[in-house]
Amino acid sequence: MADIPPSAPAGRPGAAQAPEAPRAPHGHPRGGLRRALDIQPGEGAPAVVGFAFFFCLFSGYFMLRPIRETLGIAAGVDKLQWLFTATFIVMLAAVPCFGWLARRVPRADFVSWTYAFFAATLVGFAAWLYAQPGNLWPARAFYVWLSVFNLFVVSVAWSLMADVFHTSQAKRLFAFIAAGASTGGLTGPVLGGALAGALGAPGLILLSAGFLALTLPMKSWLMRWRATGGAGAAEAPPTYGTASAQAPPRTDTTDADPTSPSRPIGGGILAGATRTFTSPLLLGLAAFVILLATASTFLYMEQARLVADAFTSPAERIRVFSALDFAVQALSMLAQLFLTGRLAQRLGVSFLLTAVPLLVCAGFVVLAAAPVFAVLAVVMVLRRVGEYALVRPGREMVFTTVDAEAKYKAKNFIDTVVYRAGDAASAWVKTGVDALGHGAAMVALVGAACAAIWAGCGYLLGKRADSRRV
Repeated sequence: MADIPPSAPAGRPGAAQAPEAPRAPHGHPRGGLRRALDIQPGEGAPAVVGFAFFFCLFSGYFMLRPIRETLGIAAGVDKLQWLFTATFIVMLAAVPCFGWLARRVPRADFVSWTYAFFAATLVGFAAWLYAQPGNLWPARAFYVWLSVFNLFVVSVAWSLMADVFHTSQAKRLFAFIAAGASTGGLTGPVLGGALAGALGAPGLILLSAGFLALTLPMKSWLMRWRATGGAGAAEAPPTYGTASAQAPPRTDTTDADPTSPSRPIGGGILAGATRTFTSPLLLGLAAFVILLATASTFLYMEQARLVADAFTSPAERIRVFSALDFAVQALSMLAQLFLTGRLAQRLGVSFLLTAVPLLVCAGFVVLAAAPVFAVLAVVMVLRRVGEYALVRPGREMVFTTVDAEAKYKAKNFIDTVVYRAGDAASAWVKTGVDALGHGAAMVALVGAACAAIWAGCGYLLGKRADSRRV
C-alpha cells in the first residue's frame, strides 16, 4: 500500500478532512461525564453504542478465558508451545477464508457474517464438550479455537470502529469505547464464576455465543450513523468555488461509489498479506505487533510455570487467573475513561505506543532480579493494563487513516496471523532459552531486550501518526 503523502488529510486517502464536531458554546454545560470524556454534541449515542458493542463482546469472551487457561495447564505447561503453533496454523488456514468472504459480502454486512460464523462454532464446541466431557482432544481444540476466535472477533470489531469514526473522533472516543471491553472483562468472569456450577463449560459457551449475537444490531446502527455523523460524512467531497465552503454530509452511499459500505471490500483473498508487505507503515505495525506478542508470550509462559508450581489444584488456578483478570479490567477501565483520551490529545500517539514497552522493559529487569510469582503478577498486570488502555487505542487510531481494504484485510492479517506468528516463534525461543539452563533470569533479560526494541518501534510509529505522515 502506498502511504498517504504528508499533505493528505487524515481519513480516507485523498478524502477531505472531516471538520471537528462542534463544541458546546462557552459556559453551556454538557454534563460532567461528557465534559470529562470530551464527547461532543451528536457523538453521545454512537459512543455509548460502541461501548455496549465491546461490553457484549468481551463479557462473552472473558466468561471462557479462565476455562481456556485451565485447559492449557491441564494439557501440560511443557506442551504450550505446541498449542501456540497449532493456533498459528489454524490462523493461516483462516486468512484465505476471511479474504474470500470480504470479496463477496458487502462491507456493511461483513461483521454480521463473521460473527454469525464464530457464534455457530461456539455452539458446536458446546455440543462436543457436553458429549465428551473427559476427553482431552475437545479441550485442546477449544483452547486453540478460542485463541483464534479472540483475535479475529476483536480485530474485526476495531476494523468496524476505524471505519465508523474519523480520526479526530477516534482520538476522543476510542478510549471510552475501549472501556466497554474492560467493563465486559469485569462482568464476564463474575458471570462465569456465578453460573459455572449451574451451566458448566458447555452452558457458558452457549451464553457467550448469545453475547456475540447481541452485537449485531449495534453494528447495524453504527453503520447507519457513519453516513451522516462519522467517517462517511468525512468522505464527502469539498464544495469547489469558495475557499471555505464545506460539502454537506453524503448520504447517497450507492453501489456506484467504490467507498460505499454497500459494496464488498474486494481485492484478492491474500490482499491483507500483500498490502502489509508493500507498505512501510503496515510493515512497521506488523513489527510492533510481533514485539508485543514476544513480550506477552514470555510473560504468559512464565506465569503458567509459576502458577503451576505455586497452586496445585485446578480450582485454585481458576481463582488466580480470575483475580488477575478482574484487576486488569478494573484498572484498564479507569484508565480508559479518565486518562487515555487526555494523553492521546496532549502527548500524542507516540506516547501511547512507547510508554508501555518501556514499563515492560523495566519490569523484565526487576523480574530478572526477583523471579517470583508476586513480581511476575505485578508486571503481567501492568503489561495488560497498558496494552488495553494505551497500546490498543493507539494502534487503532493509526488505522483510522487508511482505506477500507487496509482497515479490514491488512489489519486483520496483522492482528491475527502476524500476532500468532509472533506468539508461536517466541514460544519456541523461550523454550530454547529455558533449555540452556540459565533459569528465569535469562528469560527476563531476553524479554527486556525485546521490550526495548518494541519501545523504539512504537516511538517511530507514533511520531508518524502524530505528524499525519501515514
